[in-house]
Amino acid sequence: MANINNTNGKTRVAHVAGGGFAGLTAAIALRQNGWDVTLYEKGEELRAFGAGIYLWYNGLRVLEGIDALEDVLQGSHTPPAYETWMHNKSVSKETFNGLPWRVMTRAHLHNALVKRAEAVGVTLRTNAEVVGATADGQLKLASGEVLEGDLIVGADGVGSKVRDSLEFEQERWGATDGIIRLIVPRHKDKLGHGEWDNTIDMWNHWPRVQRILYSPCNDEELYLGLMAPSADPKGSAVPLNYDVWVEMFPFLEPCLADAAKIQDARYDTYQTTKLDSWTRGKVALVGDAAHAMCPALAQGAGCGMVNAYTLAQDVSAAGSVEDALPEWEKRIRPITDRTQKMSGDFAASRGMSYGNQFTETVLEAHRFDPIRGIYSWPQ
Repeated sequence: MANINNTNGKTRVAHVAGGGFAGLTAAIALRQNGWDVTLYEKGEELRAFGAGIYLWYNGLRVLEGIDALEDVLQGSHTPPAYETWMHNKSVSKETFNGLPWRVMTRAHLHNALVKRAEAVGVTLRTNAEVVGATADGQLKLASGEVLEGDLIVGADGVGSKVRDSLEFEQERWGATDGIIRLIVPRHKDKLGHGEWDNTIDMWNHWPRVQRILYSPCNDEELYLGLMAPSADPKGSAVPLNYDVWVEMFPFLEPCLADAAKIQDARYDTYQTTKLDSWTRGKVALVGDAAHAMCPALAQGAGCGMVNAYTLAQDVSAAGSVEDALPEWEKRIRPITDRTQKMSGDFAASRGMSYGNQFTETVLEAHRFDPIRGIYSWPQ
């Protein structure tokens, strides 16, 4: 572990608000660079919310940089191809010229990050709700505690208290579609003929708009993302309206039967948040607190982790946090902004349904190597 000190010879202190993927990544990377790091989570325990997740080359390189990659590779899956169906007929199969990617449950990734945070010595505080921060390096808790730090990282999600307490200017808008995300047994042996190890993006535009993103996570678990317009009360109903979904996707009946039994399923509309800045004084925002995006390109978590990792590297190499943060944002933000815009455009147009959409431009963030700071794929 590097021994990075500030100018007065004392170990620098970082406070991280939020125990999701971006917060844990920032905490681990800072600790690996010699910081005294405490992470604050308002829940009773550190746990993942949601169902499944994609990580591409950029996110996998972050995991390599924080020594968590091997744990994540065990129990996750790389599909042979990303297949797109339109009205139950295959229209494309994309392999991304060998670009590394991985599908897993969110719990699997989160558990690996928590394990790594504990191993490197991050202090993890649960039941510790963050209610605000100041630009000069104070973190405020609901308990009344006020903590001083050399760096405050706001990784506390779309409803970020760190962000809102500092009154960052923001735009936030939603899309017409939303999604129900579930983990169910794969039932591969019951699905009949087909390439069921692939990710299959199944679209139907009539008689109603419905989409299922079929994503195997490992030998036993399947991530289903079921998309429908928010204006469709049957498609957006939770628990899942089995009849509506099995009528459109009858070949997935065993998986949909299990999906319909999940009582705590949620329907979430696609949301985008764009800020005027990600930094203020000694405060930096990462993940959904800074750049929540539609999931069309499966880069919300990847960009958040990349930005958290590069933040830790940049501030650790600099003498002044206040000077380093704007330079970090200037260096890393343009990729995220372009990815966020493309994701929003695809969500609005439903353009992913036509297949062969993962062009070199679309894969910009996916190909970025945050360790080397270059686009290093395809080779």
